[in-house]
Amino acid sequence: MRLRTMEISVGLFIMAGIAALFLLALEVSGLSLRPTEKTYKLYAEFNDVGGLRVRGKVSLAGVTIGRVSNIYLDGRSIKAVVEMDIDANVDYLSKDSIAVVSTAGLLGEKYINVSIGGDEDALEPGDFFDSTQSALNLEKLISDFATSKL
Repeated sequence: MRLRTMEISVGLFIMAGIAALFLLALEVSGLSLRPTEKTYKLYAEFNDVGGLRVRGKVSLAGVTIGRVSNIYLDGRSIKAVVEMDIDANVDYLSKDSIAVVSTAGLLGEKYINVSIGGDEDALEPGDFFDSTQSALNLEKLISDFATSKL
């Protein structure tokens, strides 16, 4: 009887560990088991997205307000267009807000950082950010410094 209780408790412990690893993998990958919230789409054009990926975070003041849903190249302007799903409750992004491709840490993931402007008019679903700043290309910066092109 005692051996059977020990086997059951070890089995439950292993199952709990596997479940914890599964939830950790979901959290790290950006996926979620929670139902999706209502969102609206905003767009931004960048000269260089520098490693930004679909499902990357969109944040405002360090708080995640959305996700990157698509990245594609515009054939006319030859710029990268980033499509973002912004939470519906974030309806106060002003028309002069700035979207910046930022890095979380020195070698971290890329994300969109939004800075609110002072305009009273808010961005509507489907609007483009007027002002954007592309990702800092560290390799190009080091190369330019090494060859004294700065």
